[in-house]
Amino acid sequence: MSAKLIIDLAKSIIQEESEVKCSYKHHPENKGFDSLLEMIRFALICRRCESAPCVKACPQGALEKVPSQKHDTGILKRANMLCTGCGTCAIACPFGTIYTDLIPFPSSVCDVCKDRLSPGEKPLCVETCKDGSIDYAETKIRGDLTEVFDNIVVKISGGVAWEPFLKEKVKK
Repeated sequence: MSAKLIIDLAKSIIQEESEVKCSYKHHPENKGFDSLLEMIRFALICRRCESAPCVKACPQGALEKVPSQKHDTGILKRANMLCTGCGTCAIACPFGTIYTDLIPFPSSVCDVCKDRLSPGEKPLCVETCKDGSIDYAETKIRGDLTEVFDNIVVKISGGVAWEPFLKEKVKK
């Protein structure tokens, strides 16, 4: 069994406030955690409409549904280099599950620090996360945990995947 990145969405706050850092060197602002949260939200919150009006509405062709081993209908994916952040997809979404504030324009990547960690070392995002929402450990998938991507596990409060993950900002 290998270690997995474990994210507790109920504890998670906006990256700028939590000051989570990322060691992925190929993006200048080191915000790989933002892209990871976007992918998780698309995998868990998106209702995966068969007709995908958000995909059709995008004037730049920046959204597509890609095949997934874990989801029969595919997962929504945004092409960062095509997206202009216009928000048309959010308007077209019939369920209101795409929010413009969840779709940052800058491109970032998370590779879960694959092949870059020494034994026992944790990713930089875990080390710099102040709200305790990110961990890196060996874990078994159980009731409140779901593996949304390889080596990325999300803790879902009460085990209900469609429960809204948005919450009020944490007051300091």
